[in-house]
Amino acid sequence: MSAASRSRTRVRATLLTAGAVAAALTLTSCSSGGTSGGGGNTNFVTGADGVATVEKGERADVPELSGKTVDGGQVDVADFKGKVVVLNVWGSWCPPCRAEAKNLETVYRDVKDQGVEFVGINTRDARVSLAKAFEKEFGVSYPSLYDPTGKLMLRFKKGTLNPQAIPSTLIIDREGKIAARTLQALSEEKLRAMLKPVLAEK
Repeated sequence: MSAASRSRTRVRATLLTAGAVAAALTLTSCSSGGTSGGGGNTNFVTGADGVATVEKGERADVPELSGKTVDGGQVDVADFKGKVVVLNVWGSWCPPCRAEAKNLETVYRDVKDQGVEFVGINTRDARVSLAKAFEKEFGVSYPSLYDPTGKLMLRFKKGTLNPQAIPSTLIIDREGKIAARTLQALSEEKLRAMLKPVLAEK
């Protein structure tokens, strides 16, 4: 085998390995959120269930998240202070987002009268029509901010419970602080378990 042939074989093997790793990552999340967060000193604990939580009194403020929604309205997450907010980052192109969409809607309908708001952040969809079609297909009735370039995700501070993958779901407490986060698709049961302790806070 010539040197050129061996080099081509090594490149092919490297590409196949990289492809397998990427495929494995796709099973749990669609992509990195491209956020500025992540490292640094953190004050959160991630449980075996993949949910990271922060004790009350040590939580970071949710950044300013406002703008135009997928359906053409306006939303400002700050307007929901005093309520618990479930913030879900999603894209219509993301299989785990599609898998969890009906679960989020079911829980939303069950808890919206208990002082809970749901807000989505639709990201990486080049056309709003794709996001609208997703919402129609899965019966999503809560608003989603339309954020095709991911600029809202970049507002989260480094070292906080920021959305680092798509999907990501955050629970915001009544004081507008980030209480919990998961970076994977949610079942109804897991979402209810994330919500329960924050809802119980006085």
